[in-house]
Amino acid sequence: MGNKDYTVKQLFELEACTNCRICADVCPAVSASKEGKLSAVYRMKGLKEIVKGRTGLFRKLLGKKGLSDEEWKEYGNTVFRCTLCGNCQEICPVGIHLKDLWLSLRHDLFHSRFYPEKIDMIRDNLAESHNVFAEENEERADWVEDMKDAPEDGFIKERAEVVYFTGCVASYFPLAQKIPVALAEILDRSGVDFTLLGEEEWCCGFPMLGAGLKDMLQPFVRHNLEAVEKKGAKRIIFACPSCFQMWREHYPSIVPIAHASEFLMDLVRNHRVPLKNLDMTVTYHDPCDLGRGARVFDAPRDVIRSIPGVKLVELSQNRENCRCCGGGGNLEMMDSRLSSEIAKRKIDEVLDTGAQAVITSCQQCVRTMMTYVKRNKVPIDVMDITQLVHRALKR
Repeated sequence: MGNKDYTVKQLFELEACTNCRICADVCPAVSASKEGKLSAVYRMKGLKEIVKGRTGLFRKLLGKKGLSDEEWKEYGNTVFRCTLCGNCQEICPVGIHLKDLWLSLRHDLFHSRFYPEKIDMIRDNLAESHNVFAEENEERADWVEDMKDAPEDGFIKERAEVVYFTGCVASYFPLAQKIPVALAEILDRSGVDFTLLGEEEWCCGFPMLGAGLKDMLQPFVRHNLEAVEKKGAKRIIFACPSCFQMWREHYPSIVPIAHASEFLMDLVRNHRVPLKNLDMTVTYHDPCDLGRGARVFDAPRDVIRSIPGVKLVELSQNRENCRCCGGGGNLEMMDSRLSSEIAKRKIDEVLDTGAQAVITSCQQCVRTMMTYVKRNKVPIDVMDITQLVHRALKR
């Protein structure tokens, strides 16, 4: 065990924490569980103890013995019961890069062997199947078969102008597969020359970072880059904010990238998407990785407002202050009950707007909120922005 999993900057940032506890006030896990141990301020305090306990000088001066195995395990479980929503970082008055710190901490806990057992399952799934769900990677594009007029090539071409990187959740989960179906039909209708990667698409790597498995990342990055380069594409688009964020922050820039909401806005502005009137009142949920992470706030709202007849009402907490839906950070695998409780609070806020539907720009957000809505028979529609645009397409 050691402190090598942290940058020098992060070790300095640890000492910048003023213990103001504002982060605890905005933490969705704390609000839903009523457990202060899930807060960023508790996590920071524990991390300071860990770092100092490993340093010989502090051990001698302060009599530090380090944490016992039981204390390590308890602390590790609190660290992984977090959605990595980044709201603590957004609100931090001294500007500590908390989300990056949590990723380094999870990496440390994996190396230190104090992590939830399910992390081993995530690691094995990724190593064996190249996706987080242990599905056959050859079936990544099988959702195309659900389309009414699926092309013979299944949208998998040797060369194309645009690559649509689908992501693991949309590729395999029935609740989310409607999103790539909608986007593919919109792109096709708009005359976009695009291709899927099919089985050549591997996980973007975000689940690895969230599980503390950073050491696995580079082979996946290299493979995906090579797969895109073979297509000769001039642009890559993503409907998944986490995939988009991974390519923004952890992949070298080979061609311009865009989130689907940004790409759709360009198509709408260029009058390439024929839209009909929809008489609907909707609200918009900012996905954590797209909003707080990538600062994409306006494009999805512009797309919504471009649809005739659609009225947009904002949530009480929106844009950079938007509440997490409970679906991030691998939380659903670690603590499904807590994830559901966070989703409940999100849906309660949605219902307060009086909207008929909540629109988002993330397949995981759709999956998390839709699962809660269906299980509890809540009278609200949950849609990705691609599904809303698809519903408004003139036939």
